[in-house]
Amino acid sequence: MRSLLICIACIYSSGCLSQPLDFQDSENWLVLPEKKPSFVDANALDSTWIRAVDVFYVFPTLLIDYTDPRWNAEMTDIDWKQEALDKAFRFQGSAWLECGRMFAPYYRQAHLKAYDSIQGRGREALLFAYEDIRASFTEYLEKYNEGRPFVLAGHSQGCTQLMLLIKEFIDDKPLSKQLIAAYMPGIGLDSNEFHSIPFMTHANQVGGFVTWNTMNNQADNDLYPLWYKGKACINPITWDLSKSTTRSMHQGFYYTNRKCYTHVFETELIDGAVCVRNFRLPFKWAVKKYKNLHIGDVNLFWKDIALNCKGRIKVYLAAI
Repeated sequence: MRSLLICIACIYSSGCLSQPLDFQDSENWLVLPEKKPSFVDANALDSTWIRAVDVFYVFPTLLIDYTDPRWNAEMTDIDWKQEALDKAFRFQGSAWLECGRMFAPYYRQAHLKAYDSIQGRGREALLFAYEDIRASFTEYLEKYNEGRPFVLAGHSQGCTQLMLLIKEFIDDKPLSKQLIAAYMPGIGLDSNEFHSIPFMTHANQVGGFVTWNTMNNQADNDLYPLWYKGKACINPITWDLSKSTTRSMHQGFYYTNRKCYTHVFETELIDGAVCVRNFRLPFKWAVKKYKNLHIGDVNLFWKDIALNCKGRIKVYLAAI
């Protein structure tokens, strides 16, 4: 995985560019402060840190059908755009809704198969997608930021895109002083992925990144050794390197019925992943079919993420 990300970063620096979307056009944004989803309760979003902090969220890969010949999503694909809102943002991005003004760009993301051909057509597709992320973040900085501190959040391909973004805009740059935290689950990052942006191993650290990869009960023998073993991984219940947690410590799983449930499972931290075990009924049957829980990297820990992010924001704001 390390070589995969280095490969992408090096190819980008060599100048593989596309014509990005125009992010002055609000239609190219999934969410903006003035463009909130209908399911968001605006009255619940009034807090000191929301007025002081921004959140920039990049949603994960939704193009996963291997019969689909496309390498990148198209903005004319209405179903894909609706899925980004109804699935990705509702069950992931919403974890950060009460943490700041939300910014979530559409981007012509790469198909999942891009990760299977990272030395060829796949890397071009990922970099094509990054040009949209790059343009959206540039628009955010120029039009909205005004020196405000911010949180970065992304999952899976969203994490890949944030990795490139951090390397270009934040790592060893003045903008790093405005970074509260980067939440980057689901891709497999090294603890020393960046020069000046550390892997955070305590719940109240700021200025760095956290990452984790979720397995179901035990490591998936197919994906674990290829993507996650040996990588950085926090326990997203305690936000440190605790080896295990109990059900009573779990703050909230945002389930498909759009309700949040507490005290659902235990965790065990292994090398590069967190195993989620001993689900209480009825959830144990719902997750039994999955070899790994990559799909639930965020919503399994939905309330845990929200509370941790608010805590880091308080620490950051108290120090400035």
